[in-house]
Amino acid sequence: PTPSPTVATLAVCGDIMSHMPVTNDAWDEGQGSYDYSPIFAQAAPYLQAADYAVANLETTLSETGPYSGYPAFKSPAALAGDLAEAGFDLLLTANNHCLDRGWDGLVSTLDALDGAGLAHVGTCRSAEERAENTIHVADVGGISVAFLGYTYGTNGIPVPQGRDYAVSLFNTDYMTTLSTPDTGRLEEDLAAARALDTDLIAVMIHWGVEYQTTQNSYQEELADLLISNGADLVLGGHSHVPQPIEQRTVAGWDGTERTGFVCYSLGNFISNQQDLETRTTAVLELELTQDPGTGETNLTDVSYLPYYMVHRNGQPAGQQRYLVNIHQTLADQAVDGLPLTAAETQELQAALEHCHAILG
Repeated sequence: PTPSPTVATLAVCGDIMSHMPVTNDAWDEGQGSYDYSPIFAQAAPYLQAADYAVANLETTLSETGPYSGYPAFKSPAALAGDLAEAGFDLLLTANNHCLDRGWDGLVSTLDALDGAGLAHVGTCRSAEERAENTIHVADVGGISVAFLGYTYGTNGIPVPQGRDYAVSLFNTDYMTTLSTPDTGRLEEDLAAARALDTDLIAVMIHWGVEYQTTQNSYQEELADLLISNGADLVLGGHSHVPQPIEQRTVAGWDGTERTGFVCYSLGNFISNQQDLETRTTAVLELELTQDPGTGETNLTDVSYLPYYMVHRNGQPAGQQRYLVNIHQTLADQAVDGLPLTAAETQELQAALEHCHAILG
C-alpha cells in the first residue's frame, strides 16, 4: 500500500498573564487552593485535541505568596498544573517579566513547570541546562520540531551577574535601546538547531511594541533573519493585542530560497486588561504534513478559533473571568449558564470583527 502522509496539529496561544483579579478569581474557597481551569475551560478541548500546544508564560510562579500582578508578577504554582491539564505541552519562559522576582523567581517558575510535566524554553537554571536545553525537540504527532525561545529584554532588570545563561536574549542592548539584534547568537543557535536534523524549526519570540495591532520593521527584519537561518515557524508575542500572520520568503543561509510562517502576536491568552483589543485573542491551529516519499515537512493549513476574555465583576469570586469561544458563546447566548447581556453580545461581535480584521 502507498504510505499515508503524517499530518499533525500544532496549537499556538498568546500571553498567559495572571493579574491579581485573575489570581483572586482562581481561588477556590471550598478546596482551599487555586484552580485556574474554569477560566480557560472553553479552550481546553481544542488544546487537548491538538498534537502539541504552546504559549508564552508571562508571570513567575511560586508555591508561596503573597502573590502580585503588574508590574512585578508572582502567581500560584498551581497555574502550571492547570495549564498542563488544559492541554499545553511547552511554554516560552523568556519574556520581559521573567526576572520580576529575581533569580529565585526564575528558578521557582522552572521548578513549578517541571513539577507539572510542562516543557519550557527560554530561561535556564545553570550553564549545563543552557547547553543542553537551549533547543527543545518535541514530537508533534510524529513530526519532530526543534523549539527555541527568546525575549527582547527584561524590563530593565539585569540578568544576574555570572549567570548569563539565565535568559535567552536576542538584543545585545537589552538594558538600553533594545534595537541591536545579537545576530551572532541567533545564527549560532539556529545552526545548532539545523544540525539536529529535525523536520521543522520553530522560534518562539517576545518582541514588538505593546498595544500596536501591526508589526514594525524591526520585527520583520528579525523574522527574515530567523527564517534565513533555518526557522520554519516564528511564533511571536508581547504586544497584548493580536497582530497579523503571514508567510515571508528570504534567501537562506545556504543560498536557497526559504519561506517561513510568522505569527507576530496572538495578544493575551488570559489577562485582566480591559480594552476590547487586549481581551481579544485566538487559538491558532497549524497543520503540519510530512510527505512519506520525500520526507519533507511543510505547513499545509492555517486556521484559528477566536476567543475573548469576558469580565463579570458583579458575580461571585470564581465566576468573574472567562476565556470564551466567541462563536460558541454567541450561539449559546450564555456563559457558564448565565445569559449574555445585550452589551456582552455586542462586545463579542465587535471582538470577532476585530479578530478577523487583524488575522484575516
